[in-house]
Amino acid sequence: MRPATETELAEIVRAASGPLRIRGGGTRSLGAATTGALLETGGLSGISLYEPGALTLVAGAGTPLAEVEAALAAENQRLPFEPMDMRALLGVEGIPTVGGMVAANASGPRRIAVGACRDSLIGVRFVDGQGRIVKNGGRVMKNVTGYDLVKLMAGSWGTLGVLTECSFKLLPVPEMQATLVSAAMTPDAAVACMSDALGTAYEVNAATRDTEGRVCLRLEGFSEQIRYRKAALAEALGGDWQLVEGADSQALWRDIRDVTAFAGQPGDVWRISVKPSDAAALVAKIAAPVQMDWGGGLIWALVPEGTDLRAKLGPIAGHATLVRASDPTRTRLPAFHPEPAPIAALAQGLRAKFDPRGVLNPGLMG
Repeated sequence: MRPATETELAEIVRAASGPLRIRGGGTRSLGAATTGALLETGGLSGISLYEPGALTLVAGAGTPLAEVEAALAAENQRLPFEPMDMRALLGVEGIPTVGGMVAANASGPRRIAVGACRDSLIGVRFVDGQGRIVKNGGRVMKNVTGYDLVKLMAGSWGTLGVLTECSFKLLPVPEMQATLVSAAMTPDAAVACMSDALGTAYEVNAATRDTEGRVCLRLEGFSEQIRYRKAALAEALGGDWQLVEGADSQALWRDIRDVTAFAGQPGDVWRISVKPSDAAALVAKIAAPVQMDWGGGLIWALVPEGTDLRAKLGPIAGHATLVRASDPTRTRLPAFHPEPAPIAALAQGLRAKFDPRGVLNPGLMG
Protein backbone atom coordinates (compact mmCIF):
# COMPACT_ATOMS: atom_id res chain seq x y z
CA MET A 1 0.00 0.00 0.00
CA ARG A 2 1.34 3.38 -1.03
CA PRO A 3 -1.11 6.20 -0.26
CA ALA A 4 -0.76 9.42 -2.24
CA THR A 5 -2.50 11.68 0.30
CA GLU A 6 -2.78 12.04 4.04
CA THR A 7 -6.52 11.34 3.86
CA GLU A 8 -5.93 8.12 1.96
CA LEU A 9 -3.34 7.07 4.54
CA ALA A 10 -5.79 7.74 7.37
CA GLU A 11 -8.42 5.59 5.65
CA ILE A 12 -5.95 2.72 5.23
CA VAL A 13 -4.92 2.80 8.88
CA ARG A 14 -8.50 3.11 10.05
CA ALA A 15 -9.53 0.09 7.99
CA ALA A 16 -6.56 -2.07 8.97
CA SER A 17 -7.60 -5.39 10.48
CA GLY A 18 -4.07 -6.50 11.34
CA PRO A 19 -0.49 -5.29 11.77
CA LEU A 20 1.03 -2.71 9.44
CA ARG A 21 4.74 -2.52 8.58
CA ILE A 22 5.62 1.14 8.08
CA ARG A 23 8.38 1.86 5.59
CA GLY A 24 9.81 5.03 4.13
CA GLY A 25 12.79 4.38 1.89
CA GLY A 26 13.74 1.07 3.50
CA THR A 27 17.21 2.22 4.55
CA ARG A 28 16.96 2.16 8.35
CA SER A 29 15.48 -1.23 9.20
CA LEU A 30 16.19 -2.42 12.74
CA GLY A 31 15.04 -5.42 14.71
CA ALA A 32 13.56 -8.73 13.67
CA ALA A 33 11.48 -8.88 10.54
CA THR A 34 7.88 -8.08 11.44
CA THR A 35 4.74 -9.50 9.92
CA GLY A 36 1.90 -7.44 8.55
CA ALA A 37 0.84 -5.53 5.47
CA LEU A 38 3.48 -3.21 4.04
CA LEU A 39 2.53 0.46 4.20
CA GLU A 40 4.89 2.77 2.32
CA THR A 41 5.04 6.56 2.73
CA GLY A 42 6.88 7.32 -0.51
CA GLY A 43 3.72 8.75 -2.08
CA LEU A 44 3.61 11.56 0.51
CA SER A 45 6.44 13.43 -1.15
CA GLY A 46 7.42 16.98 -1.93
CA ILE A 47 8.65 20.21 -0.34
CA SER A 48 5.52 22.21 0.47
CA LEU A 49 7.22 25.25 2.01
CA TYR A 50 10.76 26.55 1.97
CA GLU A 51 11.53 30.02 3.28
CA PRO A 52 15.31 30.55 3.24
CA GLY A 53 14.96 33.94 4.94
CA ALA A 54 13.09 32.34 7.83
CA LEU A 55 15.40 29.28 7.92
CA THR A 56 12.34 27.03 7.70
CA LEU A 57 11.41 24.04 5.53
CA VAL A 58 8.33 21.80 5.40
CA ALA A 59 8.33 18.52 3.48
CA GLY A 60 6.23 15.40 3.12
CA ALA A 61 7.43 12.35 5.01
CA GLY A 62 8.10 10.42 1.81
CA THR A 63 10.31 13.14 0.33
CA PRO A 64 13.78 11.82 -0.57
CA LEU A 65 16.32 13.36 1.78
CA ALA A 66 18.58 14.07 -1.21
CA GLU A 67 15.86 16.31 -2.66
CA VAL A 68 15.72 18.33 0.54
CA GLU A 69 19.49 18.60 0.80
CA ALA A 70 19.76 19.76 -2.81
CA ALA A 71 17.18 22.48 -2.25
CA LEU A 72 18.98 23.65 0.87
CA ALA A 73 22.41 23.57 -0.78
CA ALA A 74 21.14 25.90 -3.52
CA GLU A 75 20.52 28.47 -0.78
CA ASN A 76 23.71 27.63 1.14
CA GLN A 77 21.72 26.11 4.01
CA ARG A 78 21.54 22.69 5.68
CA LEU A 79 19.80 20.53 8.23
CA PRO A 80 21.77 21.24 11.42
CA PHE A 81 21.94 17.71 12.80
CA GLU A 82 23.87 15.96 9.99
CA PRO A 83 21.64 12.88 9.51
CA MET A 84 23.40 9.56 9.09
CA ASP A 85 23.04 7.53 5.89
CA MET A 86 22.90 3.87 6.96
CA ARG A 87 22.88 2.22 3.54
CA ALA A 88 26.57 1.30 3.38
CA LEU A 89 26.67 0.09 6.98
CA LEU A 90 23.55 -2.06 6.62
CA GLY A 91 24.34 -3.17 3.07
CA VAL A 92 20.96 -2.06 1.75
CA GLU A 93 19.71 0.01 -1.14
CA GLY A 94 16.75 2.35 -1.16
CA ILE A 95 16.34 6.08 -0.76
CA PRO A 96 16.50 7.79 2.66
CA THR A 97 13.37 9.84 3.31
CA VAL A 98 12.44 12.71 5.57
CA GLY A 99 9.99 10.59 7.56
CA GLY A 100 12.45 7.75 8.07
CA MET A 101 15.07 10.22 9.25
CA VAL A 102 12.68 11.69 11.81
CA ALA A 103 11.29 8.32 12.91
CA ALA A 104 14.84 7.18 13.66
CA ASN A 105 15.90 10.56 15.11
CA ALA A 106 18.93 10.18 12.82
CA SER A 107 21.69 12.49 14.01
CA GLY A 108 25.38 12.75 13.17
CA PRO A 109 28.60 14.06 14.75
CA ARG A 110 27.33 17.65 15.02
CA ARG A 111 24.78 16.55 17.61
CA ILE A 112 27.09 17.54 20.46
CA ALA A 113 26.91 21.16 19.30
CA VAL A 114 23.44 21.65 17.79
CA GLY A 115 21.36 18.81 19.18
CA ALA A 116 19.64 15.86 17.55
CA CYS A 117 17.06 15.70 14.77
CA ARG A 118 14.28 16.22 17.32
CA ASP A 119 15.86 19.53 18.37
CA SER A 120 15.51 20.92 14.83
CA LEU A 121 12.01 19.52 14.33
CA ILE A 122 9.41 22.26 14.88
CA GLY A 123 6.25 20.64 13.55
CA VAL A 124 4.77 17.31 12.46
CA ARG A 125 1.61 15.89 10.94
CA PHE A 126 0.90 12.20 11.37
CA VAL A 127 -1.81 9.57 11.34
CA ASP A 128 -2.14 7.65 14.60
CA GLY A 129 -3.11 4.00 15.02
CA GLN A 130 -6.80 4.84 15.01
CA GLY A 131 -6.60 6.62 11.68
CA ARG A 132 -6.84 10.10 13.17
CA ILE A 133 -4.88 12.93 11.56
CA VAL A 134 -2.87 14.79 14.19
CA LYS A 135 -0.97 18.05 13.84
CA ASN A 136 1.47 19.44 16.38
CA GLY A 137 3.92 22.30 16.34
CA GLY A 138 4.11 24.83 13.56
CA ARG A 139 6.04 26.07 10.57
CA VAL A 140 8.06 28.80 12.28
CA MET A 141 10.46 28.64 15.19
CA LYS A 142 8.40 30.93 17.46
CA ASN A 143 5.41 28.55 17.34
CA VAL A 144 5.96 25.99 20.11
CA THR A 145 2.42 24.67 20.42
CA GLY A 146 2.59 20.93 21.10
CA TYR A 147 6.37 21.01 21.08
CA ASP A 148 6.74 18.01 23.38
CA LEU A 149 4.64 15.84 21.07
CA VAL A 150 6.75 16.97 18.12
CA LYS A 151 9.84 15.75 19.96
CA LEU A 152 8.09 12.53 20.94
CA MET A 153 7.58 11.49 17.33
CA ALA A 154 11.32 11.72 16.63
CA GLY A 155 12.80 8.33 17.45
CA SER A 156 9.44 6.57 17.79
CA TRP A 157 10.15 4.33 14.77
CA GLY A 158 6.58 4.47 13.49
CA THR A 159 5.09 2.91 16.62
CA LEU A 160 3.01 5.95 17.64
CA GLY A 161 1.94 7.24 14.25
CA VAL A 162 2.75 7.36 10.56
CA LEU A 163 4.41 10.67 9.77
CA THR A 164 2.99 12.61 6.82
CA GLU A 165 4.72 16.00 7.06
CA CYS A 166 7.69 17.42 8.97
CA SER A 167 8.84 21.02 9.58
CA PHE A 168 12.44 21.95 10.36
CA LYS A 169 14.50 24.90 11.42
CA LEU A 170 17.70 25.23 9.38
CA LEU A 171 21.19 26.69 9.62
CA PRO A 172 23.45 28.39 7.07
CA VAL A 173 26.40 26.43 5.70
CA PRO A 174 29.58 27.88 7.24
CA GLU A 175 32.22 29.45 5.05
CA MET A 176 34.99 27.05 6.05
CA GLN A 177 35.54 23.67 7.69
CA ALA A 178 38.78 22.35 9.13
CA THR A 179 39.67 19.22 11.09
CA LEU A 180 42.57 18.51 13.41
CA VAL A 181 43.64 14.86 13.37
CA SER A 182 45.95 13.32 15.97
CA ALA A 183 48.14 10.25 16.02
CA ALA A 184 46.55 7.14 17.52
CA MET A 185 45.49 7.44 21.17
CA THR A 186 44.24 4.97 23.74
CA PRO A 187 40.53 5.27 24.58
CA ASP A 188 41.35 6.90 27.94
CA ALA A 189 43.64 9.48 26.37
CA ALA A 190 41.19 10.10 23.53
CA VAL A 191 38.26 10.79 25.86
CA ALA A 192 40.40 13.18 27.91
CA CYS A 193 41.59 14.94 24.77
CA MET A 194 38.09 15.26 23.31
CA SER A 195 36.74 16.52 26.62
CA ASP A 196 39.48 19.14 26.81
CA ALA A 197 38.82 20.23 23.22
CA LEU A 198 35.07 20.54 23.74
CA GLY A 199 35.71 22.55 26.87
CA THR A 200 37.74 25.22 25.10
CA ALA A 201 36.36 28.45 23.69
CA TYR A 202 37.21 27.40 20.12
CA GLU A 203 33.77 25.96 19.32
CA VAL A 204 34.63 22.39 18.38
CA ASN A 205 31.40 20.98 16.89
CA ALA A 206 32.47 17.35 16.42
CA ALA A 207 34.90 15.16 18.34
CA THR A 208 35.56 11.55 17.37
CA ARG A 209 38.09 8.77 17.94
CA ASP A 210 38.03 6.77 14.72
CA THR A 211 38.63 3.05 14.26
CA GLU A 212 42.37 3.69 13.88
CA GLY A 213 42.49 5.41 17.26
CA ARG A 214 42.97 8.91 15.84
CA VAL A 215 41.13 11.82 17.46
CA CYS A 216 39.38 14.07 14.94
CA LEU A 217 38.22 17.54 15.99
CA ARG A 218 36.13 19.68 13.65
CA LEU A 219 35.85 23.46 13.46
CA GLU A 220 33.41 25.40 11.26
CA GLY A 221 32.86 29.10 10.70
CA PHE A 222 34.26 32.11 8.86
CA SER A 223 37.66 31.65 7.25
CA GLU A 224 39.43 34.25 9.38
CA GLN A 225 38.02 32.71 12.55
CA ILE A 226 39.04 29.19 11.54
CA ARG A 227 42.62 30.24 10.81
CA TYR A 228 42.90 31.52 14.36
CA ARG A 229 40.86 28.81 16.10
CA LYS A 230 42.66 25.83 14.55
CA ALA A 231 46.07 27.18 15.57
CA ALA A 232 44.90 28.13 19.05
CA LEU A 233 43.20 24.76 19.60
CA ALA A 234 46.28 22.81 18.54
CA GLU A 235 48.44 24.88 20.86
CA ALA A 236 46.02 24.49 23.78
CA LEU A 237 45.91 20.69 23.41
CA GLY A 238 49.60 20.18 22.70
CA GLY A 239 51.07 17.36 20.64
CA ASP A 240 51.25 16.96 16.88
CA TRP A 241 48.12 17.52 14.81
CA GLN A 242 47.53 16.99 11.10
CA LEU A 243 45.29 19.58 9.43
CA VAL A 244 42.57 18.42 7.01
CA GLU A 245 40.49 21.07 5.22
CA GLY A 246 37.82 21.60 2.57
CA ALA A 247 36.52 18.63 0.60
CA ASP A 248 38.90 16.24 2.37
CA SER A 249 37.52 17.29 5.75
CA GLN A 250 33.95 16.89 4.51
CA ALA A 251 34.69 13.40 3.18
CA LEU A 252 36.32 12.45 6.48
CA TRP A 253 33.23 13.42 8.43
CA ARG A 254 30.86 11.69 6.01
CA ASP A 255 32.76 8.47 6.68
CA ILE A 256 32.61 9.06 10.43
CA ARG A 257 28.91 9.97 10.27
CA ASP A 258 28.03 6.84 8.29
CA VAL A 259 30.46 4.51 10.11
CA THR A 260 31.78 3.34 6.74
CA ALA A 261 34.77 1.67 8.43
CA PHE A 262 32.39 -1.17 9.39
CA ALA A 263 30.58 -1.30 6.04
CA GLY A 264 31.04 -4.68 4.36
CA GLN A 265 32.98 -6.05 7.35
CA PRO A 266 31.82 -9.37 8.84
CA GLY A 267 30.23 -9.23 12.26
CA ASP A 268 27.41 -7.48 14.11
CA VAL A 269 27.28 -3.72 14.69
CA TRP A 270 26.08 -2.22 17.96
CA ARG A 271 25.48 1.41 18.90
CA ILE A 272 26.08 2.23 22.58
CA SER A 273 25.11 5.56 24.13
CA VAL A 274 26.74 6.34 27.48
CA LYS A 275 28.35 9.12 29.46
CA PRO A 276 31.73 9.98 27.89
CA SER A 277 33.37 9.33 31.25
CA ASP A 278 32.20 5.69 31.05
CA ALA A 279 33.33 5.14 27.47
CA ALA A 280 36.91 3.95 27.97
CA ALA A 281 35.93 1.26 30.47
CA LEU A 282 33.19 -0.01 28.16
CA VAL A 283 35.55 -0.09 25.19
CA ALA A 284 37.90 -2.28 27.23
CA LYS A 285 35.02 -4.69 27.91
CA ILE A 286 33.96 -4.75 24.28
CA ALA A 287 37.48 -5.75 23.16
CA ALA A 288 36.61 -5.25 19.49
CA PRO A 289 36.96 -2.51 16.86
CA VAL A 290 35.13 0.66 17.90
CA GLN A 291 34.46 4.20 16.78
CA MET A 292 33.80 6.76 19.52
CA ASP A 293 31.72 9.79 18.56
CA TRP A 294 30.13 12.68 20.47
CA GLY A 295 33.23 13.16 22.60
CA GLY A 296 32.97 9.53 23.73
CA GLY A 297 29.22 9.51 24.38
CA LEU A 298 28.46 7.33 21.35
CA ILE A 299 30.30 4.06 20.71
CA TRP A 300 29.95 2.05 17.51
CA ALA A 301 31.24 -1.51 17.95
CA LEU A 302 31.90 -4.30 15.45
CA VAL A 303 31.69 -7.61 17.30
CA PRO A 304 31.68 -11.29 16.27
CA GLU A 305 28.39 -12.48 14.82
CA GLY A 306 25.82 -13.52 17.40
CA THR A 307 27.45 -11.67 20.32
CA ASP A 308 25.01 -10.57 23.02
CA LEU A 309 26.85 -7.35 23.79
CA ARG A 310 24.38 -6.30 26.47
CA ALA A 311 25.13 -9.47 28.44
CA LYS A 312 28.87 -8.97 27.90
CA LEU A 313 28.80 -5.38 29.17
CA GLY A 314 26.42 -5.99 32.07
CA PRO A 315 24.39 -3.11 33.53
CA ILE A 316 25.31 0.23 31.99
CA ALA A 317 24.17 3.80 32.56
CA GLY A 318 22.99 4.11 28.98
CA HIS A 319 21.66 1.89 26.23
CA ALA A 320 22.94 -0.50 23.58
CA THR A 321 21.11 -0.90 20.27
CA LEU A 322 21.65 -3.79 17.87
CA VAL A 323 21.98 -2.06 14.50
CA ARG A 324 23.19 -4.81 12.16
CA ALA A 325 23.10 -8.59 12.56
CA SER A 326 21.94 -11.78 10.87
CA ASP A 327 18.24 -12.65 10.90
CA PRO A 328 18.71 -15.38 13.57
CA THR A 329 20.52 -12.92 15.85
CA ARG A 330 17.91 -10.21 15.28
CA THR A 331 15.20 -12.73 16.16
CA ARG A 332 17.01 -13.77 19.34
CA LEU A 333 18.11 -10.33 20.57
CA PRO A 334 15.82 -7.27 20.70
CA ALA A 335 17.12 -4.28 18.77
CA PHE A 336 16.44 -1.80 21.54
CA HIS A 337 17.77 -1.83 25.08
CA PRO A 338 15.27 -3.04 27.70
CA GLU A 339 13.72 -0.05 29.44
CA PRO A 340 13.55 0.41 33.22
CA ALA A 341 10.10 -0.45 34.53
CA PRO A 342 8.90 3.17 35.01
CA ILE A 343 10.01 4.16 31.49
CA ALA A 344 8.51 1.00 30.01
CA ALA A 345 5.19 1.79 31.69
CA LEU A 346 5.21 5.30 30.23
CA ALA A 347 6.05 3.96 26.77
CA GLN A 348 3.28 1.39 26.96
CA GLY A 349 0.86 4.09 28.05
CA LEU A 350 1.80 6.24 25.06
CA ARG A 351 1.34 3.34 22.65
CA ALA A 352 -2.03 2.57 24.24
CA LYS A 353 -3.05 6.20 23.69
CA PHE A 354 -1.87 6.59 20.09
CA ASP A 355 -2.20 3.01 18.85
CA PRO A 356 -4.64 1.13 21.11
CA ARG A 357 -5.13 -1.64 18.53
CA GLY A 358 -1.38 -2.25 18.26
CA VAL A 359 -1.27 -2.13 14.46
CA LEU A 360 1.74 0.16 13.89
CA ASN A 361 5.06 -1.72 13.72
CA PRO A 362 3.99 -4.00 16.60
CA GLY A 363 6.79 -5.48 18.69
CA LEU A 364 9.52 -3.30 17.24
CA MET A 365 10.14 -1.29 20.41
CA GLY A 366 8.66 -3.59 23.01
